[in-house]
Amino acid sequence: MTLSDHPLLEVTGLTKTFPVRQSLLSRWRGQPRRAVQALTDVNLSVKRGETLGIVGESGCGKSTLARTLVRLYTADSGSVRYGGQDVLALSGAELRGYNRRVQMIFQDPYSSLNPRMTVGQVLREALGVHKMRPADQIPARVSELLSLVGLPAEAANRLPHEFSGGQRQRIGIARALALEPECLIADELVSALDVSVQAQVVNLLLELQERLNLTVLFVAHDLRLVRHLSHRVAVMYLGRVVEVASTEAAFEAPKHPYTQGLLAAAPTLDPGSRSLEPAISGELPSPLNVPSGCAFRTRCKSAFGRCATERPLLSDTGDGHMVACHLYSGAGPT
Repeated sequence: MTLSDHPLLEVTGLTKTFPVRQSLLSRWRGQPRRAVQALTDVNLSVKRGETLGIVGESGCGKSTLARTLVRLYTADSGSVRYGGQDVLALSGAELRGYNRRVQMIFQDPYSSLNPRMTVGQVLREALGVHKMRPADQIPARVSELLSLVGLPAEAANRLPHEFSGGQRQRIGIARALALEPECLIADELVSALDVSVQAQVVNLLLELQERLNLTVLFVAHDLRLVRHLSHRVAVMYLGRVVEVASTEAAFEAPKHPYTQGLLAAAPTLDPGSRSLEPAISGELPSPLNVPSGCAFRTRCKSAFGRCATERPLLSDTGDGHMVACHLYSGAGPT
C-alpha cells in the first residue's frame, strides 16, 4: 500500500479534562474543583492509508484520545482537522458526514451491540439511517458485509449473544464498514478476546485495510500487536504524547526513557534477556496530580534538574523521529 505524503488527520494541542465531583465539605471550605488531566497538548498526524499505533499504560489517555477524535467527548482546547476540515467546529449534517467517514470500533464487542436486535437489523439500521443504499439493495449489502468479515449470510438472523467474542468483534467491524468509512479508530480491538482469536481478528483488519485502503488508528497496550500492525507508533504517558516514530525505529531504537521501559517490560521467551530489576520504577502518578515539568521524571532514572521545572516539547530528532525529552533537546545534564 502506498501512503499519502499529506496528513489525513491532524491533531494539534488537544486537551481534555474531566472535573471530579466535589464534596459538600470542599465546597463549604471554598476549595477549587479538581480535574483529571486526561489529555494535555496532544499533537499527532496520520497519513491516508497509514496505521498509527497508539500505546501506553492503562490510564495514559489512549481511549480518551480515541473518543475525543470521534466527538464522543468534547475537547477543552486544541484542534482536530480531517482532510483540512475543522472537526471540532462541525455540527448537524457536516458532523454526521464526518462520523460516517471516521468510524470507531469499541473494545467490548458485546456491550457495543444492541442485544435485542439481530445482526441483520443492526446492519440494516446503519445502512438505512445514513442512506448508504436504496431500500431494495440493503439485504444484499448486509450479506456482502458479513462475507467481508468472514461470517455466513445466515448470521443476519441471529442475536449477538449467540456469537463468540471474536465473532461479535467481526460484527462490530462489519457495522463500522457499513458506512464505507475512510478511517477506522480501533480502541483495544482484541484485548477482550482469547489469545487464540486475537490473531484472526488482527489479520482480518490488515486484510480489510489493504483491500479498502483504510486509514487506521490502532489503540492498544499489547506491543506485539502494535508492531505487527502499525506503520508508525505514538507512545502516550499521562495524557501526553512522548514519542512518535516509525515502527522499526520505535522498537529497535527507542529514545524516550518511558518507551525504553515499556519495551524492556514486555514478556519474552528468551531466559537470557530477562531481568530481575523492574523496567520502570515506581507507580503511575495520579492524573489528578500530574508532576511538574516532565510527567515521567518521578519514575525516570535519567531525570535531572531541568526535568522538574520545564516540560519537554515533542520535537524532531531526525528522520521524523519525535521525542519529548530534555536528553535530546541539546541541554541535557552536565
